[in-house]
Amino acid sequence: MKTIFTTIVVLLFTLNLAAQDKPAYRLYNHKGKKTSYKKLLKAAKKADVVLFGEYHNNPIAHWLEYEVAKDLYKKRKIVLGFEMLERDNQTQINQYLKGKIDQKALDTLARLWNNYKTDYKPIVDFAKKKGVKVCACNIPRRYANKVFKGGFEALDSLPDKEKEWIAPLPIPYDATLSGYVAMTNMEHMNHMPQKMKENMPKAQAVKDATMAHFILKNAKKKRLVIHYNGAYHSNNYEGIVWYLKKYHPGIKIVTITTESVAKVKKYQKDNDKADFTIQVDEDMTTTY
Repeated sequence: MKTIFTTIVVLLFTLNLAAQDKPAYRLYNHKGKKTSYKKLLKAAKKADVVLFGEYHNNPIAHWLEYEVAKDLYKKRKIVLGFEMLERDNQTQINQYLKGKIDQKALDTLARLWNNYKTDYKPIVDFAKKKGVKVCACNIPRRYANKVFKGGFEALDSLPDKEKEWIAPLPIPYDATLSGYVAMTNMEHMNHMPQKMKENMPKAQAVKDATMAHFILKNAKKKRLVIHYNGAYHSNNYEGIVWYLKKYHPGIKIVTITTESVAKVKKYQKDNDKADFTIQVDEDMTTTY
């Protein structure tokens, strides 16, 4: 009798804990079904490219980015790619990875994001420790600004050396992609000259194209590229995904996106933007 009573007490205590459970995040698949980190890793392991779409200031996304890199490293030869690092800083990144310069020198020589030390340095340092290649995949921002002001043709006059930091010209472009259309319909765009309004999504596209180009340059010899980017660059299987498939039809891609929601236990129907969705509690503190 005592054993039965003890079992009941333990069961009730466990159920009470489950009722009070308050998860910071939950994972869902593209069908909106609750899934597990283990299943995410299983899918990612079979891919050529994993596009990890983050909210740049979300600590849960950054933590999972680190965990995904660490766990996939045990299963595959990996390369880490970053939207947050620009192509003309690749030399400095390589020097840091090889121990030729320290963090202070990297801070001085490279254009690092303000949240680099808290959100990306841990992943880069993991790569440094394990001898994993890091790709600075994004176009130098000044060239994206040129496109915003003058369209793709503004890149034609660049010296050949500088064109090496950009996807091959001419840049293919589909203005009907929903992400690019949404940009032109933003309220603050209404006050822009028509030409700039047309060029805004082109400036986004040249980033997507450049990241896709350098991802593909590293997705060789059975290496898995894990690429970190703002979720809008890969949501709805557009952006970087569109360019990866344009440049390399048949490539195997797994996409992850991040969403901030009021109730992580309930899948939000409009979140079906990727193969895996990280629903994070909207009350989660941010890194900036």
